[in-house]
Amino acid sequence: MSSTTAPSAAPLSNAFIAEWAPRLLSVVRIVVALLFMQHGLQKLFGLLNGPFQPQAFSLLWFAAIIELLGGVLLLIGLFSRVAAFIMSGEMAVAYFMVHFPKSIFPAVNGGDAAVLFCFIFLYLAAAGPGPWSIDANRQAR
Repeated sequence: MSSTTAPSAAPLSNAFIAEWAPRLLSVVRIVVALLFMQHGLQKLFGLLNGPFQPQAFSLLWFAAIIELLGGVLLLIGLFSRVAAFIMSGEMAVAYFMVHFPKSIFPAVNGGDAAVLFCFIFLYLAAAGPGPWSIDANRQAR
């Protein structure tokens, strides 16, 4: 038997987590923003096999504007907390107006994405955008 010390069995040390957790928050923010922007692009411009283009100034048109512009703001990390809070509210309204009347269960009523977006945005509104953002850069100055 060798008397050498074995490397630590815990690959996720506290130092590693402390270093990477804020960066992964930024990655989550960016990925979620890119996914959310697609919904606005579908509605406003019919891109990505978008089913329709809503009438200007209708409720659906405002939803598309929030999805696209809010997604862009979240993507670059500018006014992230406010944008995420507004988008969280939009998804809550969308869920209860469109999906909930069909069934109480999101897996049945097609509202899975709305629920997930709602709570991810609510988390981002509380946690902030992470270090890879314009907001973080502005606070550092």
